[in-house]
Amino acid sequence: MKVSNLLKTAAVATSLVLPLAASAQKVKAPAGGKAISDELIGIFFEDISYSADGGLYAELVQNGSFEFNPNERDGWGATTAWRMMRPGHSLGMLQVRMDSPIHPNNPTYLRLHTERVKEFYDYDGWKGFGLRNDGFDGISVKAGAKYDFSVFMRNIGAQAKEVRVVLVDEKGHGRDRKVTVLADTTIKADVQDWKKYEAVLTPNADCTHANLQLLVQTLGDLDVDMVSLMPQDTYKGHGLRKDLVEALEGLQPKFLRFPGGCVVHGGGDGFWNTYHWKTTIGPKEQRRGLKNTWGYHQSMGLGYFEYFQLCEDMGMQPLPILPCGVSCQGANGGWNMWPTQAQDACPMEDMDQWTQDALDLIEWANGDVTTPWGKKRAEQGHPKPFGLKYLGIGNEEKITPEFEERFKYMYERITAKYPDIVIVGTAGPGSHKGNPDYEAGWKVAEALSLPILDEHYYEPRDYFLNNQENYDSYPRDRKTKVYLGEYAAKDKKLADALYEGLYLLGVERNADVVTMTSYAPLFAKKGHESWNPDLIYFDNERVIRTCSYYIQQMFGVSSGQYYYGDVAKFEGGDKYQGTSAVLNTQKGELYIKLINAATEAKTATIDLSKFKGIASKAMMTTIGGSSLDVENNFDAQPVAPFGKEIKMAKKMTLSVAPCSANLICVKVK
Repeated sequence: MKVSNLLKTAAVATSLVLPLAASAQKVKAPAGGKAISDELIGIFFEDISYSADGGLYAELVQNGSFEFNPNERDGWGATTAWRMMRPGHSLGMLQVRMDSPIHPNNPTYLRLHTERVKEFYDYDGWKGFGLRNDGFDGISVKAGAKYDFSVFMRNIGAQAKEVRVVLVDEKGHGRDRKVTVLADTTIKADVQDWKKYEAVLTPNADCTHANLQLLVQTLGDLDVDMVSLMPQDTYKGHGLRKDLVEALEGLQPKFLRFPGGCVVHGGGDGFWNTYHWKTTIGPKEQRRGLKNTWGYHQSMGLGYFEYFQLCEDMGMQPLPILPCGVSCQGANGGWNMWPTQAQDACPMEDMDQWTQDALDLIEWANGDVTTPWGKKRAEQGHPKPFGLKYLGIGNEEKITPEFEERFKYMYERITAKYPDIVIVGTAGPGSHKGNPDYEAGWKVAEALSLPILDEHYYEPRDYFLNNQENYDSYPRDRKTKVYLGEYAAKDKKLADALYEGLYLLGVERNADVVTMTSYAPLFAKKGHESWNPDLIYFDNERVIRTCSYYIQQMFGVSSGQYYYGDVAKFEGGDKYQGTSAVLNTQKGELYIKLINAATEAKTATIDLSKFKGIASKAMMTTIGGSSLDVENNFDAQPVAPFGKEIKMAKKMTLSVAPCSANLICVKVK
């Protein structure tokens, strides 16, 4: 993170405090350290709890493509999230159509048949027949900000159609109704074929619950599709909501796993609903929307190109996860069928296509512009290869013989063509010793010499407190490393975060075996939570960083290449206290972590004798609260990092506050 950003975020107590000047100096690691992964902290994005549409993807119109349908939710249809508008007693009719669409992947559109446009009485100048969209819990706009409006329209008949496009702040009902125009423009649809029309809307006032209206002012028929309203001020101009990405940026993650999660294999609805990356790239109007595992619609406005672009923008390694010919065994009550569960497997004769999709993805990400798929990437505006290193196959499937056969089929063919791609496998759901899927997953991994195996588990907070030595016993001679891809304590209080932190100290101690971790789920929109807890909560205006967020941030900003277990310790400590020391040889910084989850202060000793050129002062950042039961939510955020400068010595003692996690960042030579 840039120094200016650190100062900015520290000023509002939302980011860990590090030294003001980052050093490019390289230092030699003294004896006694253990080489560890410096990619330990990453993030896992799954479109759950409206994380994408209505969240990270900055589009403000809901169901702009009219593709919502009853397969996704009972009662849904093409006009879900839309209302018919007839101001001034205008008359007309809406018709849902699928003949001659913009693209086969986007088959549904609306025909607006306007019969009368006349203002019969004083209606604040409003007239026309058309549509209204309230976005996702309202459309939030800022005065003076610019918003890019676009729509595909097809004029039916010889006479061009005038369409009024207006952003409205509307309050009250009936005689008390008050309509305020925030921004207004008129578009003339004059082409008898699909054409994209664009305009820029600039609101004259702030509004948290605006709506967008399209009002036809001319009699006749008009086809409408792909209605969009996108703020110009997105993260690096790439269409993602700025404040949400900045929250991710604050974690300093080293990789991004996407698009899921159970989203990967379609949630058990059938192979028709499997997530295929190829239908998520290219022009937005040519992408295929999909039922989301969690009961809503994915527009795919946030698709594979956007995921890879985000990784490049934030300096992360992309870790895409592809399906491998078997479905999620847990959907639609499948978990209740244990031990058999509801897993389906495609015929083996279809596996060449699943495998080819993986090979094509690698070419799309890494191929030059002369390759077929590299050319497609370039056509989307990115001629330079993305540099894909990791590829996941499967997501916590039950390790059945059918899964094993299909996974092996894909793995052997991918590695034969692309031996440098690091394949990540799965240890199934509930990755604990003694679990039959865990044992079978590791057996498959060892038989194939799989580079990395993905473990998942969600547990009560005491699990993380009482199992800090979990990875101490993992064999050091295994070729397969561990990716802890999904985990979290089952609440969002400070106690949960501190216990997760203690557990991560054990993971960091074993970061020669565990090379990657990612908390899950990442995002949840207020009022649409499919899972609890989540790392970051948000609504249209606010971003709430949980206590666990700050623990993840503490580990994310303190990555390094060498671990030292004898630098810091608590006097008379027990399982409620933990320490670590990590050296970043590229930055010339030593990170000392001290976590005290007890309700009383504890004394810690620090011995820096093995390090040369210790700076006389260092920055100490503390994450803590008044009790273990506090939490950050929409009503209050009592937990945030705060920093102070402390004096350093070769040997020193510190009083560590109760209910706190602490990071000391000291310069070394």
